[in-house]
Amino acid sequence: MLQHTPSLRALAWALACAAAACGSAWAAPAVTLAGMLGGKALLVVDGSPPKGVAPGQTHLGVKVLSVARDEAVIEIDGRQSTLRVGEAPVSVGRRSGMGQRIVLQGDSRGHFIQQGLINGRVMQFMVDTGATTVAIGRPDAERMGLPYQKGQAVMLNTANGATQGWRLRLDSVRIGDVEVFQVDAIVTPQAMPYVLLGNSFLGQFQMTRTNDQMVLEKRN
Repeated sequence: MLQHTPSLRALAWALACAAAACGSAWAAPAVTLAGMLGGKALLVVDGSPPKGVAPGQTHLGVKVLSVARDEAVIEIDGRQSTLRVGEAPVSVGRRSGMGQRIVLQGDSRGHFIQQGLINGRVMQFMVDTGATTVAIGRPDAERMGLPYQKGQAVMLNTANGATQGWRLRLDSVRIGDVEVFQVDAIVTPQAMPYVLLGNSFLGQFQMTRTNDQMVLEKRN
């Protein structure tokens, strides 16, 4: 059951440090096309904030070759691939190993916010150590195509009283180069500006916090 839901309306946007792989070989980035901005492709590279990249420009090792209405052709390490808006991330080039370490930077309010992926779809996360599971608002669940209504019905205690939610298991949750599979989650009936990263994800890591920095080391 969801134990704690912080007030989200007043949260400030914060850019978090990119997750880094520990002890693994160089990994080609996972790239998602989040949308189009004029003649630029909005690229999400390994969970980074979207960046408008014009044809001929390079961002975090990803070169945009051309753009169309809802797709872009990119090149990484001499290899080309076509991205389409809303599709799962694409990795091009040499890729080996998965990361073990996530570094997050807190904002002025002490919140840790980071972009990542759920089942390959781009989402905005906020760390919530008081939440038992990952918590997702129903509009986001519907956008991802999650079959939440087939999940287990549960009662949730919120600031507005008891309400019904749905428990299900996510195929994967990923931040940067770190991915956790089969993660328990709750879908709440109300919309939320962020997906709450609760202990069904955080429990897979050893957590260390120093001032405004949080480090998550994946447990063996």
